[in-house]
Parts: sequence; C-alpha cells; structure tokens
Amino acid sequence: MTISSTAADTAGAKHGELVRRLIPASGGSESVPVIGLGTWNTFDVGQDAVDRAPLLEVLRAFYAAGAKLIDSSPMYGRAEAVTGELVTQLHRQHRTFLATKVWVDGLQQGIAQIERSFELLRTQRLDLLQIHNLRDWKVHAATLRALKEQGRVRYTGITHYTVAAHADLEQVLRAEPFDFVQLNCSIATRQAERRLLPYCQEHGIAVLVNRPFEEGKLFAQVRGRELPGYAREIGCSSWSQLFLKYIVSHPAVTCVIPATAQIGHMQDNLKAGFGPMPDANLRQRMAAQLVA
Repeated sequence: MTISSTAADTAGAKHGELVRRLIPASGGSESVPVIGLGTWNTFDVGQDAVDRAPLLEVLRAFYAAGAKLIDSSPMYGRAEAVTGELVTQLHRQHRTFLATKVWVDGLQQGIAQIERSFELLRTQRLDLLQIHNLRDWKVHAATLRALKEQGRVRYTGITHYTVAAHADLEQVLRAEPFDFVQLNCSIATRQAERRLLPYCQEHGIAVLVNRPFEEGKLFAQVRGRELPGYAREIGCSSWSQLFLKYIVSHPAVTCVIPATAQIGHMQDNLKAGFGPMPDANLRQRMAAQLVA
C-alpha cells in the first residue's frame, strides 16, 4: 500500500484539486493547500517590469492551481513590497493567505516593522504573523497576541531554518501558544520528524516547512538518476515532486513553501499537491533509497 490520507486532508484531492490541510487553531473551519510559495531571494527585485514579469507568471500559475499561502519577511529585501504590489495587480488579495514575520530587536522597533509590513503587503489584516528565527521572541509574542486580539492578525507563529534550533523551537512552543511553527525539513534532513512534528500534531500546531530542496543540494545528489518505479504510483513525474510529496505526506505538515521565480518550477512544484500521497512505509523506503 503506497497511498495515505489523514483526517486533516480534505476530500478536494479526490476531485482533481490540491490536497488541503486543516489549520488546527481554526477549530476545523479553515484549511490551506499543501503547496505554498516562499519569497526569499526570488521576490527581492526592483521596479523593472522585465524583472517582475516572471514573478507575475509564477503567481498566475500559483493561483490557477488553487494555491494561496505566500510567505515573506522584512529580512527578504524588497520581497514584501513586491508581493504586495503583484498580488494587488492580479486582484488576488482575497484569495491569498499572507504570511510574514517580525525580524528585529525591541518592542517599539518590532511594532514599527510590523506596521510597515501591513503597508508593504497592502493589507489591513495579516493571515499569519511569525517571529523570524525566534528573534527577541518573548518581547514580540506579546505584540502578536495583542494584534490577534484586535483582529489584525489571524494566526501567530515562530520560525527557524536550522536543525540546531529545533530544541529551542520546541521549548518556545511549550511556553507560548503559537498557532504555527515554520521549520526546515526534507527527505535528507528528517530530524523534525523525531520530536517536533509529533509534538505539533499532538498539540494542534500547524507546520510550515522551509528549505525542502536543501537549497538545491538534493537535485545535485540525484543528478543522472532515474525516478524510482514507485514514483508513478504516487503521481510523481519529477524529483521535485517526489521531494515535496515526501514532506507533505507527513500528517503533521500543513504546507511546504518552496521559493521560485520560474513558472516551470512553480508548475512542477504544484503537481506535488495533487493525487495520491505515500504512506508511512513508503516514506521510509523513499528516505532510505533516495539519500543513500
């Protein structure tokens, strides 16, 4: 048996739609597609229409497939501004789940940065506001709570991108009731599966996954290798789809956020959110074979 489903998966996938996962903090009322979009590096461009044209095509493909979660940060240069401008240009503000972060020290500095993010993303309400890399998290947690109570932020979260920070992430999640955690996980870097993902699943914390391709290292590792025979069984026609399906087939994962500025890559990534998913046994087999 190679196909799996979880109670968090919606039935939409059976009808040719992107698999969606429930956001636990919504009380079962809201879900998001399992394939999202990161903006690190890729959306940090200027005003030149030539530079922005590929990003518009990426977003058109993104929305056409039914995807909606876009993740950004003040750390990513102009990414917030470009995201806000392009989403507005495409008239997709109400079809987008906007996630960004606070990335600065100090209470007032954090408040100012968050207000600037509202302006740059051209929104009156953020779907998800996260504390980037746990920076000054105790100070910012109070601000996030207040913004959520005011209705300006719908969900709160924390993030990091290294395995070394996983213990700190767990400690913070035990101390503060965040709705989301963003962390690194891939078919080659599976430490989050040992403690963090089970903890989040048990305690109703949504999970965003960054660095799914290890910044391209996974593709170098499989260069010249043919896809395994089981790839067709789970609807994969490329390595990127296989790498992403490995991640989103974990029942604790809510959404993975690969970044790209190329429409072909966006279309390829999106295909990982359709069709059957590997079950637990196949996931183990995939990890053992593909990183050997």
